[in-house]
Amino acid sequence: MESCYYVPIDRPSSEADAGYEYFQPTEATQSVWAATMQHGGPPSGLMMRALLHCDPGPAQRFTRVTTEILGPIGLGVNRIRAEVVRPGRQISLVTAELEVQQADGSFRPVARTHGWRLRTADTTTIVEEPEPLSPTPAELSPVRGVTGDQNLGVDWGTVGFIGSIECASLAGRVGDTPAVWVRPAIGLVGDEPISDLESIFSVIDIANGLGTRLRTDEWTWMNTDTTVHLTRIPTGPWVGIDADMVQGPDGFGATFGDLFDTSGFIGRSAQTVLLVER
Repeated sequence: MESCYYVPIDRPSSEADAGYEYFQPTEATQSVWAATMQHGGPPSGLMMRALLHCDPGPAQRFTRVTTEILGPIGLGVNRIRAEVVRPGRQISLVTAELEVQQADGSFRPVARTHGWRLRTADTTTIVEEPEPLSPTPAELSPVRGVTGDQNLGVDWGTVGFIGSIECASLAGRVGDTPAVWVRPAIGLVGDEPISDLESIFSVIDIANGLGTRLRTDEWTWMNTDTTVHLTRIPTGPWVGIDADMVQGPDGFGATFGDLFDTSGFIGRSAQTVLLVER
């Protein structure tokens, strides 16, 4: 089994130094929808890594992160760079763009992430949030991959990215599918430690696959984006996802999820999904 999602590689000698980092995706990034592209999770984690490394400051933390998928994220050489587009002492905006090398050697943008950072302050006296998700992973029996657990809406198997994660299901409070604790079982980049936010953002993309009982042999429902609103600083590596997908009558829908770490509620996610009958 692969030990990470991305292997760092040297910048090609033909490329001008424009602040890019270069990576080779491993087979662990492979999507459930097609063997020729990456699942949306690892690229989201890689872009979160870029955001975290861009002009970091302890006085601010990420509070809203939106990832837009611009097209199929291929398995060729990936490159990424981030920049602060709105600096500020209390509020700042950081963006990261992921590009994939094409057959002719050129690079094409395939995804962008926008992360708002806010300054932190002590607001513990006014905390109001949903109840924690229980039981925690330590009290359950996590398994590798999103397997044929009869409680889950869909059996996603253990191929590619899905086989690189650990999951444990429990009773949910949103929709009619279970909540799921999930974390990557491998690293993000090479042998470097994966941070809590990198771990969480590497798996949140699967919410649209957890919150429905549609059959994969009858429908596809790929998401075009993922937006996460955080209400506190999360601690990983586990994230609890309690999701529900709403299928509309016009060929699209949306998945909404409540998010938790092992200490309690951390925020909500939203994804637009394209509904296609097979």
